[in-house]
Amino acid sequence: MRLTRYFLPVLKENPAEAQIVSHRYMLRAGMIKQQAAGIYSWLPLGFKVLKRIEQIVHEEQIRAGHIPLLMPTLQPADLWRESGRYDDYGQEMLRIKDRHERDMLYGPTNEEMITDIFRSHVNSYKDLPLTLYHIQWKFRDEVRPRFGVMRGREFLMKDGYNFDVDRDAALHAYNRHMVSYLRTYERMGLTAIPMRAASGPIGGDNTHEFLVLASTGESEVFYDDAVTDLKLGNRTVDYDDRDQVKAICDEFTTLYARTDETHDEALFNAVPEDRRKVGRGIEVGQIFYFGTKYSESMGATVVTADGSRVPVEMGSHGIGVSRLLGAIIEASHDDKGIIWPEGVTPFHAGIVNLKQGDAATDAACEAIYAALKAKGLDPLYDDRDERAGAKFATMDLIGLPWRVTVGPRGLANGLVELTSRRTGESEEMTAEAAVDRIAQIYEGV
Repeated sequence: MRLTRYFLPVLKENPAEAQIVSHRYMLRAGMIKQQAAGIYSWLPLGFKVLKRIEQIVHEEQIRAGHIPLLMPTLQPADLWRESGRYDDYGQEMLRIKDRHERDMLYGPTNEEMITDIFRSHVNSYKDLPLTLYHIQWKFRDEVRPRFGVMRGREFLMKDGYNFDVDRDAALHAYNRHMVSYLRTYERMGLTAIPMRAASGPIGGDNTHEFLVLASTGESEVFYDDAVTDLKLGNRTVDYDDRDQVKAICDEFTTLYARTDETHDEALFNAVPEDRRKVGRGIEVGQIFYFGTKYSESMGATVVTADGSRVPVEMGSHGIGVSRLLGAIIEASHDDKGIIWPEGVTPFHAGIVNLKQGDAATDAACEAIYAALKAKGLDPLYDDRDERAGAKFATMDLIGLPWRVTVGPRGLANGLVELTSRRTGESEEMTAEAAVDRIAQIYEGV
């Protein structure tokens, strides 16, 4: 994309309403525009990152054997009355009536609707295990929406639901989700720690939140510092292998990590003193096992091998897709702007032309732009007739991981400059070498 043909409404000053880094930089970088309290339009740059995050979530869910579908944003209240949650959920639920005076709601989650889909089409244990998920917009009427997309009222969420014939199978589904989430966050450049948490209005007796450590986090957390060093890395996971999946979950949950709601002082004191940490965390996902809470009340049953009919065991599993943008920025920025990890960057590299209109410089930039695109990459070429300082400031603010700077002085020696946004280190090399280096970096992303 050429910047002269792109819509990037960058702001020079910090917006007064932005209280935290991610909100400030998302507004300044032209990623979002507030339309109402806690409700945002996603402008082109923000939308590109949102779609990259969404794609990673899809890939890892499908890798784990989960099946995508799409449910509506509006739901009939009668489904929620069946489960008993319509009156219990509270004022966060947006309740509305259609023109026929039927009670409807803008879905904050989908346990009832997915259970209705299941009971309408599945009757036998032979059709299990089954996990269905979707990525859909949700609405929760927060009393004090703030911090941009971190605590908005409308948000994009992946929510998945497993159906299993017995408790052991359902717990394997729980573990499978934990591992798939760990891989998802790692691909986004995040260390998201699974922490024992409270279940809240979802229900159930087994749940973990995934939290990214940040001073702006809404949750107080207590953890063993060694947990931050755990990584899945490139290990191959067979999601059908219950022992392997459970072993990975045990590895990531044995070390102490709890939210304030489930904090156990005695267990925490058993951690070596130099590793005991107290901080704050941003929730970016949560998994629940709740057994037959919804299947019993809504009649979601299957016939087993011995001919008996039993309610299915269930769990639900969510990832805050839009919230992840804020969390990534909170975890990866400096005083100049955002620093995108390669896995979620809106553009793979930026090209800065230091002398727009100079024939040799223009030609070199065009060649680099074409070569990156030929390798399947998506570069952003700053071809504006603007001073160099302004171009560098824009690139730093929007946070592309790699920048190729092209100017007459370097070209006189056959060289361009490749700069890492994360480290600030620059290296001179030929244009061909810069293109090859960038392509190699993204091969494993």
